[in-house]
Amino acid sequence: MTTRRSILAGASALVFAALARPALAAAPTLTVSTPMAPPEWALLERELLKANEEACTAFFERYFDERGYLLAFARWGANDGPDDAIENVNDWPTLHALGADDRVLAMAKKAFEGNVRQYTEAKTKDVPFARDGMYFKEFPVMSDWQHLSEGLSMFNLLGLADPYDARYRDRVKRFSGFYTGEDPTTPNYDPKLKIIRSMITGSKGPMLRKATPLDWAGDPFDVSHYFMEHGESSYQETLDHYADYGDVVGDAPLNLQATSLVMNAYMLDQEPKYRDWILTYVDAWAERAKANGDIIPSKVGLDGKIGGPKGQWWSGTYGWGFSPVAPHTGKREDRNRTPRAVVGFLNAYLLTGDDKYLDVWRRQNDVINAQKKTIDGKVSAPRMYGPKGWYGYAPGEYRLNNLDIWYMSQKASDRARAPDHPWVDFLEGKNDGFPAKALRADLEKVRARAQLQREDKSTTDTRLADATLDITPAHVTALIHLMEGGINIARPAWSPSSPPQGGALHYARLRYFDPERRRAGVPQDVGALVEKLTDDETVVSLVNLSQVAARTVTVQGGAYGEHQILSAAIAEGPAAAVNSSAFTVRLGPGAGAKLTLKMKRHVNAPTLNFPWDRA
Repeated sequence: MTTRRSILAGASALVFAALARPALAAAPTLTVSTPMAPPEWALLERELLKANEEACTAFFERYFDERGYLLAFARWGANDGPDDAIENVNDWPTLHALGADDRVLAMAKKAFEGNVRQYTEAKTKDVPFARDGMYFKEFPVMSDWQHLSEGLSMFNLLGLADPYDARYRDRVKRFSGFYTGEDPTTPNYDPKLKIIRSMITGSKGPMLRKATPLDWAGDPFDVSHYFMEHGESSYQETLDHYADYGDVVGDAPLNLQATSLVMNAYMLDQEPKYRDWILTYVDAWAERAKANGDIIPSKVGLDGKIGGPKGQWWSGTYGWGFSPVAPHTGKREDRNRTPRAVVGFLNAYLLTGDDKYLDVWRRQNDVINAQKKTIDGKVSAPRMYGPKGWYGYAPGEYRLNNLDIWYMSQKASDRARAPDHPWVDFLEGKNDGFPAKALRADLEKVRARAQLQREDKSTTDTRLADATLDITPAHVTALIHLMEGGINIARPAWSPSSPPQGGALHYARLRYFDPERRRAGVPQDVGALVEKLTDDETVVSLVNLSQVAARTVTVQGGAYGEHQILSAAIAEGPAAAVNSSAFTVRLGPGAGAKLTLKMKRHVNAPTLNFPWDRA
């Protein structure tokens, strides 16, 4: 028998009722009938979704063919290879999962299928491991996890929009097997030593030799025909760019980005083997940091020893001491990519809610900041370490990833360590104008990208795969901040000092689903604004902009249902029990309300299943 509970809050009536759909039988339905004049932020959200849809459609029609192939010179190379090609549709699944039209997801899927076919067919002549195709088993044959993760940025978020796609499910588990040891033909992982055996791995296994500039740069080509994003004026300069990139054998922190792929495999069916691998691998790196004076080493040998054969913990390509010469300037550039390894620890925290994974990064930052000194009258901290000790000093304390750590922990002590940002000021009640300003700024970015496309004079024969990365129009950061109370680690515009995290998962306080259309994202006409975040509370306003039709939206705790929603209340009204990872809101025509949600975070096993498909 259905139970019903009514609560009055001002002029609003909240009616909680058991849903007819069995998967949400334990979750309530909330009915909101209070009129709300259309807020500026809600109108701007809907306009930004629409603008993104239209701009992405125009981009796809211009730069992809009917097969989903990118209309560009398909070649192997770390600067302009397969990963760059599929990055042209980055953020498109996220855009759909926020509420954009189904055609955005359809285009993203078509681009991925085209990318797999295009780069399986594409072959090298000189690069030895890609002579039979740049992809094998639908995955790059050999690459480093900076570029693998960038190439998986879109794929790793497809599950937000459609976790039921059979090809997606097969690929996630099959690709994960390349790194968990489940695929015996692809020996990337050593389960005894808990290491990934090289920083260059893929569907053909690990590279267990010194890498050559050719491996990185790809086959010779006439660079004068193309725009070179990294500034090289000749193919020789392209080779020279990678002259110092040989040290790849053994494990490296960038390999922790493989955990995002395996996390997706876990979140399909919650098979324990995937969870176990992630935690085993991340725990091994946490132990290495502890043994190395609280600094994550950038080199681990094939024998599992920190520092490799020479005992130099700071060595390795993209390591703490990696400052190669840029051939087009003749100057050394600091290219330490160790901070990107934070993704692995955030994923472990997402799985467990265990603060020990965040504490690895707090302790590392403390060690680095202990080395700060005054340079030219400014307190500065290092970013690099080599044979002579710490170097690469920059003004200010070392704060990389501190906003990410605070977002996950919600601890006041972590907030004090993190840099300021207008979005965080808004959440703290100090920047009321931020929503409209941020949404208008992203609208302008979409407009500017669309303008660049119209002005682009390049052709298929004069484009490399990375040529249009500054034209692809999807902009979702403001929508993630405001609608979901989430962070966009893949594109951390909030913190210029934080590196982009290719292949990162989605980290959000709330997500939305349309139970009537059975898809992810807010329904038509619905706007959402997360106005406050604390460790155990979320304040969100929901509004229906349609003045003639009711809308129904399912609200989920966390990007993957990892948060439990304990109760919900309108404004200052009494709270009603929810006790579920999701509940449903029925918004009357032109109705809206501000909800205060009491929550217990990181207590549910994360899942990609939509709310109505889980018990």
